[in-house]
Amino acid sequence: MASHIPRKRFGQHFLSDGAIIDAIVRGISPRPGQAMVEIGPGLAALTQPLVERVGRLTVIELDRDLAARLRKHPHLDVVESDVLKVDFASLVVPGAAPGSKLRVVGNLPYNISSPILFHLLGFAGLVEDQHFMLQKEVIDRMVGSPATSDYGRLSVMLQWRYEMENILFVPPESFDPPPRVDSAVVRMVPRARPADVDVGLLEELVQVAFSQRRKLLRHSLGKWLDARDFSGAFDLQRRAEEVPVEQYVALTQALGPTSTVASAQ
Repeated sequence: MASHIPRKRFGQHFLSDGAIIDAIVRGISPRPGQAMVEIGPGLAALTQPLVERVGRLTVIELDRDLAARLRKHPHLDVVESDVLKVDFASLVVPGAAPGSKLRVVGNLPYNISSPILFHLLGFAGLVEDQHFMLQKEVIDRMVGSPATSDYGRLSVMLQWRYEMENILFVPPESFDPPPRVDSAVVRMVPRARPADVDVGLLEELVQVAFSQRRKLLRHSLGKWLDARDFSGAFDLQRRAEEVPVEQYVALTQALGPTSTVASAQ
């Protein structure tokens, strides 16, 4: 499979560093019978050690040439699709123990990593954990703390639903071809009892709040709240990055019914 030419339109950078691959597998700690799903297996650098430990692996691959090669492996179940179109609630993982939650892993295409993360957010209740290779800058934003430049929309939306940690730094030379950025691996574990919230409303609120992150919230979120006749207490004399996740969640709960978190379970 090493003869495959990486395709820029798919954002393909294939992991080739054996020591890094071993470190990722140790971090994931796969076990026989688990419902393991890999996004973007590529040249199977991570796929092979995973399937050796799990026994059977479901992989999602968009590149038809790679999908055809992966189908030759007797212990892989290949879903040839854009991951953004995959319904993880209907995904069947052969060989997994009945009732198993999904363990999702992958070296995500850096050009669409955020859309993939938001797509998976809707299936968080079906997931045991997620381990993803991403651009380090993206992971810094995912785990960012309030009052820092990394803290933003991605931080709020994902921290509401997941416990996350950066578990491994991956330099560019670990890939073929090397990307122009540093990479890292993030562990994402869905919260057992996430705050009950209208996800669409939270997303809209946070997007408005961070639309003018250098200005005080009264210039952005204040107008948005006025349009909804909000009369509750919320300090708008702050910038968006100064507001903790739980306060965005509480404001969303104060604005409307808290029913749609169930769709993410």
